[in-house]
Amino acid sequence: MNVKVHLDYAEYDPLKRTAEALGCEVEDVVYTAINEYMLRLGNFKEHCGPECKKIHTDFASMRAEVHNQKLARKNNLPKWADSAGSAHNYEGFGPDEPTKSSQAKF
Repeated sequence: MNVKVHLDYAEYDPLKRTAEALGCEVEDVVYTAINEYMLRLGNFKEHCGPECKKIHTDFASMRAEVHNQKLARKNNLPKWADSAGSAHNYEGFGPDEPTKSSQAKF
């Protein structure tokens, strides 16, 4: 079975840099992120504070978080995406001049 995730370049590029830094493929980073999320759904004693626990243990909160992310993605980039967290076009940079997010490790 395959799952396809459609990403903007601003989302893909930080994943690619991370994969290169870790010596793996983008798919490996994505799988690891999914694995971490799925594991946190049942184990929070060491990983999360109260709000994190609520998002990952309460069904209504989990559902709301997934739907909020889905809606937010329509018009916004995630904080870790290139050019995220700023009015990039208003700063004089075009979409062909991406800027690495301060939230991205690599």
